Amino acid sequence: MVGGKNDNTKQIKMDHQNTKPIRIKTIVEFHQLLGLPKPKHPLIGVVDYSQVKHLPNESAMIFDFYSVSIKRGVSKMIYGQQQYDFDEGIMYFIAPNQTFKVEIDESYKPKGWMLLIHPDFIWNTPLAKKIRQYEYFNYSVNEALWLSEKEEAIISGIMANIQEEYHSNIDKFSKNIIISHIENLLSYSERFYNRQFITREKANHQILERLEKSLNDYFNSDSLISKGLPTVQNIAHNLNVSSSYLSSLLRVVTGKNTQQHIHEKLIEKAKEKLSTTELSISEIAYGLGFEHSQAFSRLFKSKTNQSPSEFRQSFN
Repeated sequence: MVGGKNDNTKQIKMDHQNTKPIRIKTIVEFHQLLGLPKPKHPLIGVVDYSQVKHLPNESAMIFDFYSVSIKRGVSKMIYGQQQYDFDEGIMYFIAPNQTFKVEIDESYKPKGWMLLIHPDFIWNTPLAKKIRQYEYFNYSVNEALWLSEKEEAIISGIMANIQEEYHSNIDKFSKNIIISHIENLLSYSERFYNRQFITREKANHQILERLEKSLNDYFNSDSLISKGLPTVQNIAHNLNVSSSYLSSLLRVVTGKNTQQHIHEKLIEKAKEKLSTTELSISEIAYGLGFEHSQAFSRLFKSKTNQSPSEFRQSFN
């Protein structure tokens, strides 16, 4: 779900009504909002969309719990100023304190399921720490996981196991069994996201082209002097993707993260100035957005195994 003010919040540009997001603090409260019976357990919920009485349309919401969903028939979700079609089965992940908004076409009948996990349910378990390490909880809505039929069958099978345990009589084994299934679900999701980075070649190629253009435009403008080096967050925002998603994509496709791509472009520009101008090292460092030439020299040497002066001398 996200670029924005930080990596942990999926930012939404509200419509002209400037509607305040609805904060849903408990899973019980969310069940009530959907017109559903109380969950079997106050800290974990399994929602079947075919049973939902009503969905809050065009309302921005914030959960105080995790959500993992597969949806069909929810026609649009909004992030930033763009809309994204959800006509096919997709999977997406929402972490606590992230904001999202749904628009529902009345001609659609939502299908699928939603797994709700309150942080207290997994407190003091290995999953409590591990779940925060899954980067896809910081992706934006338009970076949802598109599943093949086979992948959807695998995920749905795991979800069926969770549902079966969820609807069984709660005993001392229930929590550990459900957590084990959740860990399995999240591990498969991570595998399928990595597959998506590889198989969605056209879309990913377009992002890489836009990244290259964005970096070229920045390094060829006066922004380096006025704003300093571009940040990962700013680059991701310009590409309308979250910084987590962009770095994940780049690592899978190119083996390097966004920061490394920024540094590569910086070194490329520095080499050009060192070899074709008579500017001093300090002047080049300043022109590339560095306050202190020592910082520029350290970075240049770490990337090239030569100091800027040694590189320049190699051309004389």
